[in-house]
Amino acid sequence: MTLTRRDVENIAHLARLGIEEQELPVYAGSLSRIIEFVEQLASASTDDVEPMAHPLEDQVQRLRVDEPTETDHRERYQQNAPQVEAGLYIVPKVIE
Repeated sequence: MTLTRRDVENIAHLARLGIEEQELPVYAGSLSRIIEFVEQLASASTDDVEPMAHPLEDQVQRLRVDEPTETDHRERYQQNAPQVEAGLYIVPKVIE
């Protein structure tokens, strides 16, 4: 799949990227090659591949102790809020 100049402009707009006029052909070529590579990967046969139960099956993953490291300051933070009820911030309704 080859992306057109218009495709790249639309992608840049959606991503809120400012792309200069002279950069458009470079981006079109690069993005087209990426999409072609993904299509090539999608066409690979995975029929004989067994799913892995877990990627770290025979390994041990080091985990930190699940303990709180900070104290709860919710009450102090909510003192500055205009409206609080049951520990929740009350905000005005935006959608009618």
